[in-house]
Amino acid sequence: MPKEDGRPKWDNKFQYILSCIGFAVGLGNVWRFPYLCQIHGGGAFLIPYFIALLFEGIPLLHLELALGQYLRKGSIGAWNTISPYLGGVGVGSWVVSVLVSLYYNTVLTWVMWYFINSFQEPLPWSVCPLNENRTGFNEECYESTAVNYFWYRKTLNITPDIAESGRLQWWLILCLAACWAIVYLCTIRGIETTGKAIYVTAIFPYLVLTIFLIQGLTLPGATEGLIYLFTPNKKFYPNKKLAFFNHFTCLNAISRNDCEKDAVTVAIVNSMTSLYASIPVFSVLGFKATTAYWDCLDRNIINIINEFDLPEESIMRENYTSWIRFLNSSYPEKIAGVKLKSCDLQEFLDQSVSGTGLAFIVFTQAIILMPGSQAWAILFFIMLFSLGLSSMFGNIEGVFTPLLELQIISKSAPKELLSGIICLISFLIALCFTLGSGSYWIDIFDRYAGSVPLLVIAFFEVIGVTYIYKIKRFGKDVEWMTGRKLNLYWQITWRFISPLLLLIVFMAFVILQMQKPPSYIAWNPKYEGFPMKEEKVYPPWVQAICVLLAALPCVCLPLVALFHLVKQKCRSKDPSFVPPEIFSCQGANTNFAHPKEEISIVPVCKQK
Repeated sequence: MPKEDGRPKWDNKFQYILSCIGFAVGLGNVWRFPYLCQIHGGGAFLIPYFIALLFEGIPLLHLELALGQYLRKGSIGAWNTISPYLGGVGVGSWVVSVLVSLYYNTVLTWVMWYFINSFQEPLPWSVCPLNENRTGFNEECYESTAVNYFWYRKTLNITPDIAESGRLQWWLILCLAACWAIVYLCTIRGIETTGKAIYVTAIFPYLVLTIFLIQGLTLPGATEGLIYLFTPNKKFYPNKKLAFFNHFTCLNAISRNDCEKDAVTVAIVNSMTSLYASIPVFSVLGFKATTAYWDCLDRNIINIINEFDLPEESIMRENYTSWIRFLNSSYPEKIAGVKLKSCDLQEFLDQSVSGTGLAFIVFTQAIILMPGSQAWAILFFIMLFSLGLSSMFGNIEGVFTPLLELQIISKSAPKELLSGIICLISFLIALCFTLGSGSYWIDIFDRYAGSVPLLVIAFFEVIGVTYIYKIKRFGKDVEWMTGRKLNLYWQITWRFISPLLLLIVFMAFVILQMQKPPSYIAWNPKYEGFPMKEEKVYPPWVQAICVLLAALPCVCLPLVALFHLVKQKCRSKDPSFVPPEIFSCQGANTNFAHPKEEISIVPVCKQK
């Protein structure tokens, strides 16, 4: 691993691009993007998605890649270099990386547990276990489904309320320890080790997606699923979530490198991956919906044949509609007495589910129906683990690099020690997610710690670079690295469009939260509507934690600025004190002096 002034560098450009793609592409591309397409109007959702990508995602990604490449520092070091008063942006980014890493690796814990159980024959989520007396099926499983029972009871052992913590689940603790051990081994020396592992974790998911794509397109109902995905419908409405990227300041690039091209490449690959993943996902969902539709028809056909004493195979799926029409006109009272279920393929396709529900319930149920279900389950969960692991590399790098720069421990201490301390502390804290109520808390972390703060941090990143560091100065830095001047597209998006869109999305989120108290979906076998899930409002103390998680990274911005302001005020009383420039980059970048500059130390920011 080549180094520059003691800082490790990527072995080559391809490794660097793969690392960026691995960080950007994650579990959300497989289980969240298809869901958003499904509930926001199918093909119509792609219109606002690509608008957000064009005016929000790509500009922000370019800004962060350029900033990290030029300064070659972690998030805290980069923003302290631009201005001590903006150091809170870096601290907030670091806090988000810590919070996301805690719950994200727990999701990989669930994936590992399912992967281990995928070697059983039959798959453990395909059949209901017997009750304690061995006289019938387990009641909770019988009233719901084997897939739901394995997820909620055998995996999570979930409590019916978030206020009930439940016990630690030993099987999840072991899987969690294994996941953090894998993360430690892959990040033991920062990018020196993650750079090697990324070749597998970033490329392998595309191979598995392609295999699922080929298999999915051969399944009955695949065409209906794809038509459903790409056909715009009237239920479209704008989604409050935009496509943007963050925390790339920790991915140190090659100094003289075309970061503009990299940003566009990574953003396009990320978006195309979402679309590419949606095809096999909706092929399988179409297959599941078609299978459920056929089962519904078969049950109705059996009931009709028994009620009217008709010959077997007299009613088939193909002529079911004509028979129903005939019986309704000839024997309306008798057919009304038969308890027929409403069978509508569109209703089965409309059954939307996101996140863990898509991966651990819907997809696992569909895998059961596929020939060679064991092999497909193993491939599916290996793919999910690879996707999540490559994203974890970026999160851990976002935690690891700033701590190295802040010299929390002695420079003589090996990186292995710092990596081990980070992973061990994270493991101990994440044990709370293995409780019976752990999945409820992961939803809270994902909803509040991993979304809202990013909007605020991204907003101040754009404002800081554009109006404090000055876009003209930043444009010269980018020109030195890429050999091209900033075109009008980058200047307009950074100056006006990107911050405005971020502000609009943030305000929309706040308004939506004020309209309805935050709630969660609980799995409660004693609920009168079971197996339907029970919607509950968060208790006041949980709502306070939600606010704290959303506010914790955000308050770093004013607190750090206030700290430096007070520090300057106190030091200014000293007669020998020379006040620093208000927005000075502390002039520390010796490696990236512009060609025309002859001084050995080049300040990135200059006082006007």
